[in-house]
Amino acid sequence: MSPVPLQKEPTIIHPRPSSIVAALYTLRDLDVDVVILHGPPGCSFKHARLLEEDGLRVVTTALDESGFVFGGHDQLVKLLEKVIEKFDPKRIGIVGTCASMIIGEELHEAVLEVNPDVPVIEVEVHAGYPNNTKGVIITLESALSAGILSEEEFQRQKVLLEKATEVEKRHGAASKEYLEPSRGDTKYTVAKRIIELLKAGKKGLNILNAKKETGYMFADINAAVNQVAKELGSTSEIINMANLDENLGLDRVKSHARNINRDLQKMGIEVHEIIGGLDEYPVAGELVNRLIAEKYSDFDFAVITGVPHAIPMDNLQGMEVISVTNGPRQVLPLKEMGHEYVVVEIDLHPKTLGVSSIVESEFGATLRELAREEGT
Repeated sequence: MSPVPLQKEPTIIHPRPSSIVAALYTLRDLDVDVVILHGPPGCSFKHARLLEEDGLRVVTTALDESGFVFGGHDQLVKLLEKVIEKFDPKRIGIVGTCASMIIGEELHEAVLEVNPDVPVIEVEVHAGYPNNTKGVIITLESALSAGILSEEEFQRQKVLLEKATEVEKRHGAASKEYLEPSRGDTKYTVAKRIIELLKAGKKGLNILNAKKETGYMFADINAAVNQVAKELGSTSEIINMANLDENLGLDRVKSHARNINRDLQKMGIEVHEIIGGLDEYPVAGELVNRLIAEKYSDFDFAVITGVPHAIPMDNLQGMEVISVTNGPRQVLPLKEMGHEYVVVEIDLHPKTLGVSSIVESEFGATLRELAREEGT
C-alpha cells in the first residue's frame, strides 16, 4: 500500500495581517489604557494611530540600530516608569516586535524592575507567525496569567480563533498563494439588482455576520435593505439574521452588540434570528445553515454582510447571493463560492473605530439614493 501524500498548505505571497497588530487590537478589547511597543519607532505605525481613535494610547521605546545590537532593557524600564507617571493607567500592555524578540529581550524583567501596582499584560510576539491569530492567543494567555480573563472565556476565545483560521484557509485571504485585490462589483449595479428583487416581491434573507466593531457599518447595509423595501412598498418577506447576542464576548464586544441592536430598534427593524455574538463570526454560519434548511429553504435571495465566506453554501444553493465585505482579496474566493455579486466597502474599518452607533456605508447610501430615484 503506497503512503498517502501529505497535503501541503499553500505558501501565501501576498501581504498578511500581522500578529503584532492582532495583539494591539486584542489589548484594546481587554480595555488596556496604554500599550508600549518595544521596538523601532515606525513599527505598526498605521494601526497604532488608528487605535488612538478608539481611546488606546500606543507609545514606543523607539529602538534604533544601537538598540538592535545592545538591547533596549533600560529604555523599556524608563518608558514604563514614564507611562505610569504621565498617564496614570489602570491597565498596561507591553508588546514585543520583530526587532526586540529576535535579540531576546525579556519583557518580564523590565516589569519586575519597575513593579507597577496595576496589571501589566506582557505579549512576547513578532510578525513571523503564519497566522495573525497567534498574536491574539498569546495576548489572551498573558491576560489569563494576569488574572484579567477567566479560564472559561479564554477557552471560548481560543476555539473561535481556531475556527477563524480555518475559515480563512478554506475560503478567505489565506486560501491561495496569491490573491489579486479587487473592488468587486460596482455599488450602483448591485443596488439596482436588490431593488429589482424587492420590486418583484422576492423573499430575501438579510444576514449580518460581522466581526466586532465592523458591525457598526455592515449593519447599515442590512438596515438599508429593510428601509428600501419599505420605501418601495415591496411585498417581499425579509428575514433579518444578525450575530448581535449581547451576552457573549468581552465587555467591549458586548457593548458593540447592545449599541447596534439599540440603533436597529430605533429604526423599527426587527432581528428575527440572533445567530451568535460579534466575536462568533467564524461559527455563526453553522447556525445560519441550519436555520435556512429548517425554515427558509424557499427564499429567493440573500444579502450577507461582514464575513460572508464563513456562511456555508450548502443551503444557499438556488438563491441569488449578494455579499458585502471590506476585504479586497475576498472578492475572488466569494465569486468562486458562488456569490453572484460581491461589494467591497474599502474604508470600512477606519470609520468604525471609536464609534458607538451605526455608521452610514457607501453601499447603504447608494441603495437609499437609488430607491428615492425610483420613487420620484
